[in-house]
Amino acid sequence: MKLIVNRDGELLEYLYDNLDIPKKKIKQYLTHGSIYVNNVKTTKYNYKLVSGMNIVIDTDNKNKKVLPFDVVFEDDQIIVVNKPSGLLTIATNKEKEKTLYHIVSDYLKSKDKNAKVFIVHRLDKDTSGLVILAKNEKIKNQLQENWNDYVSLREYVAVVHGKIKNKTGRIVQSLKETKTNLVYVSKKGDGKEAITNYKVIKESDNYSLVSVNIETGRKNQIRLAFSTIGNPIVGDKKYSNIKDAENRLYLHANRLKLYYPVIKKDILFEITNPVEFRKIMNK
Repeated sequence: MKLIVNRDGELLEYLYDNLDIPKKKIKQYLTHGSIYVNNVKTTKYNYKLVSGMNIVIDTDNKNKKVLPFDVVFEDDQIIVVNKPSGLLTIATNKEKEKTLYHIVSDYLKSKDKNAKVFIVHRLDKDTSGLVILAKNEKIKNQLQENWNDYVSLREYVAVVHGKIKNKTGRIVQSLKETKTNLVYVSKKGDGKEAITNYKVIKESDNYSLVSVNIETGRKNQIRLAFSTIGNPIVGDKKYSNIKDAENRLYLHANRLKLYYPVIKKDILFEITNPVEFRKIMNK
C-alpha cells in the first residue's frame, strides 16, 4: 500500500485520518516495522510528515515481500530500483543484511525461490538513486564488461552549500585513497583521473541545485569535486567542514542511459528528485 502525504502532520494520526484502518492495526504495522516513509523504515507514532513525502505500508503476509523503495524497471533479466540514502549497496564486514542486495534478493526469492540477483554497479551508501541489478550471471557479466561502452549518460542532481562562482564547469582531478578509505586529491597527479561536469539549475540565498554529469566513476568523486571548489554537498559529513542539521546526503542519481543488449536499444532510466531537495531549495 502506497500513499503520498498531502499535508504536514504526525504519522500515526495522518494514517488514521486518511486510511480506513483501525488505529490499533496501524500501531501494529509500526511496531512490526512495516511502514516506510521516504524509503526509510520507522516505528515512531509521532514521525514528522511534510507534504510530498511517500509512505509505503507492507500489508503482505510473512511469505511475501514488498520492496520499501520504487522499482523503476523490471523484466526477466534485470531490475532497476531507486536506492534510498543511507542504505549500503552490498555487504561489508560490519553490515551483512541491511543492504540493497539482500533486500532485493529476498524480494525476488519471495516470488521465485530459485531467483538469483547480481550487483551490476554501485552507489555510495549515502547517495540515493538508480541502481541496476541482474537476475542472472550472463547479463551481469555482459553489462559489467561493456559498462563504459554501454553507458552514455550518468547524471546526478545535488544540493550544495552557497552559490557557485562558475555556473557551469568541468572539474578534472587525480584521486587517491587512504588506508582509512578517505579519498583525496593527489597533488602529484599520480591517482585515478576523475572528471565531473556540472551546471547550476537553481539558486537560493544559501544553496545551489546542481545537475552533475560524470565521465568517470570514481569513489566519492562528486562529493570531493564540490568540496574542493568550496561548495560541499549538503549533508556531507565526510568531505565538508560545514555542520548542518540535514539527516541525509543531498546527492541523487536521477538519470542513467545505457544500451540494453537484450532488446538491442538504448534505454533511459529516469526518476524524480527527492522531495527533500525541493523543500531545502525553497527555504
